[in-house]
Amino acid sequence: MIVFVVGLPSNGMALWVFLFRTKKKHPAVIYMANLALADLLSVIWFPLKIAYHIHGNNWIYGESLCKVLVGFFYGNMYCSILFMTCLSVQRYWVIVNPMLYPMKKASIAISVSLGIWLLILLVTIPLYAVKQTIYIPALNITTCHDVLPKAVLVGDMFNYFLSLAIGVFLFPAFLTAFAYVLMIRTLQSSALDKNSEKKRQRAIKLIVTVLAMYLICFTPSNLLLVVHYFLIKNWGQSHIYALYLVALCLSTLNSCIDPFVYYFISQDIRDHAKNALLCRSVRTVKQMQVSHTSVKFSRKSSSYSSSSTSVKTSY
Repeated sequence: MIVFVVGLPSNGMALWVFLFRTKKKHPAVIYMANLALADLLSVIWFPLKIAYHIHGNNWIYGESLCKVLVGFFYGNMYCSILFMTCLSVQRYWVIVNPMLYPMKKASIAISVSLGIWLLILLVTIPLYAVKQTIYIPALNITTCHDVLPKAVLVGDMFNYFLSLAIGVFLFPAFLTAFAYVLMIRTLQSSALDKNSEKKRQRAIKLIVTVLAMYLICFTPSNLLLVVHYFLIKNWGQSHIYALYLVALCLSTLNSCIDPFVYYFISQDIRDHAKNALLCRSVRTVKQMQVSHTSVKFSRKSSSYSSSSTSVKTSY
């Protein structure tokens, strides 16, 4: 419930800002827009999941909706990991090589984003191919993904989630960690003025946020998914089912943490968040921007006039 209440408006606002209020579509903006879209596509189905648990884990919405819910759940988790990796590598590249142009091209970011969506579509196909709803006569309930056919549990699910954990979690996680280690070294070794110090503080906060997301959301779920299905495959049952469910619940928190990533990276998000909290209308914001621009212009003019006067008097 908390994830839905927080994640829906925050990611909705972020996507709106990235699409309609951000003039320059830098690669970071494109990756964040895709990340916000992935979160929204997952969060909008949460009311069905909440209703499912409220009714005693009884799924009444049919096989198709259950598959969509499961597919979007895992799709969001791996989408978040991949787009977060892209953001991390892109931020590192901009800090270390600010003058090189190719990594700043929006066309590259768009191509990479399309490739990620295609990859996620392909890797979630097995979830749509497997029957996800099972009727349990003894309890008179129909479960969604909680209970699967024994033939599927014995081998298919273990091999499937092991492949995802290695290819779509571990490799991107190492790449992200490597990029942030190099980023921290670069920031520490560079000479800092007041403006650069603020950027470094935001970069450190971003790194802490992403690392927290990996430790809280992604690592427990991917680890326990593999262990859970390994136990079922080899011993016929899992003794960590409760931990497995807790880990899956924690993995949904990334939809609440992602907006903090947008806040540390995007000036537009910071401005719109402040305006929303202060209840400023669009008209008021525009008036403030015009006033701020006028003040800056008048200061420059007065500075230019004073310097001209000093030059004249020197002659």
